[in-house]
Amino acid sequence: MTLEERITTLVDWMEAAGKTVVFTGAGISTDSGLPDFRGPDGVWTRRDKGLPAHEERDWTDSSPNVAHHATVELQTLGKLDFLVSQNVDNLHLKSGIDPERLAELHGNLALDRCVRCERTYPKGERDGCECNGALKSSIVGFGDSLPIADIEASFNRSEACDLMIVIGSSLVVTPAADVPLAAKSEGARLVIINKGETPLDTLCDLRFDESIGDVWPVAVEQLRGRLI
Repeated sequence: MTLEERITTLVDWMEAAGKTVVFTGAGISTDSGLPDFRGPDGVWTRRDKGLPAHEERDWTDSSPNVAHHATVELQTLGKLDFLVSQNVDNLHLKSGIDPERLAELHGNLALDRCVRCERTYPKGERDGCECNGALKSSIVGFGDSLPIADIEASFNRSEACDLMIVIGSSLVVTPAADVPLAAKSEGARLVIINKGETPLDTLCDLRFDESIGDVWPVAVEQLRGRLI
């Protein structure tokens, strides 16, 4: 199918879906000036090619791009049941996503998390949690456990959805990458929008290798035209 035909199919599926879950990785933030990891110019891709690392920058200065805003528009249209993100850049919350609809599996650079109850607070706002638990950065390091409430919500909402849309993830970092597979295993349609291969390409129902900016905002705008 052509790009236009695949976008129309995606819009058809979003319109028909009762519960849509979106799953995002670093690729959704590249248009905000942040590098991804395994994309064509990703952090690990450049390392493996022997190329110099990207110039360091302050991620807190980054702003949401059209793909983040398109996801918020999906929420506004009442068609976003839940958003699962591997990103720590805070751009989904900056763009206006309802925190109650968001699970940030790897943490958020702008938030501290209670080690006892997992409640989060803006970084540096408090010395300790209301439950008297200690606060530490919410960023999940290699080898650390994911926040229990977020990972449980991610699997529960994904297993109950009928459409799972992956945006900008290579789907190789587990257990986060198991979330779309759980949705597919329970009968949901699986759509992947990502530059570069993923382990679930052979299982997905619709695949986009084009730029996220050429697919996702266009699809959501077409959906808005049907619903408004």
